[in-house]
Amino acid sequence: MLMALGLFIFTLETVPYQEFQRQISWRHPSNNRVGRRPSRQFTGPDEETVSLSGVLLPELSGGDLSLTVLEQMGKTGSSFVLIEGSGRYYGMFEIDSQSETRTHFFSDGKARRIEFSLKLTRVDGALEQLIGETVTEAITTAISNF
Repeated sequence: MLMALGLFIFTLETVPYQEFQRQISWRHPSNNRVGRRPSRQFTGPDEETVSLSGVLLPELSGGDLSLTVLEQMGKTGSSFVLIEGSGRYYGMFEIDSQSETRTHFFSDGKARRIEFSLKLTRVDGALEQLIGETVTEAITTAISNF
């Protein structure tokens, strides 16, 4: 298992992504001051996005069915927990967009090669806070026992 998004499991047989990109940012608004540099204040986390991309070769790996499942998940507008195969917890994410480029076709029109990308955005909710607090407590306990 490479990663799980909700109940969807990314594996070599479903959607084996080749690139994982994560972007995290924080807010630091500034206030102008006369004769001085603007003052800045940390106000908390901003957007966190994850992009997964890769190439599917339906003869060897995942294909249409797996991409359709992800599309249907995106259409629900729900958020899903994102967990790496190593056990790393990333949080609750919504599917923002999915793109596909199909090339090298069989005689029936089915693609031999599908390039895809999936964009996810982290959302905070009650479940995420509960899971986050539990994970934070577990990490704190593990560090203190180390």
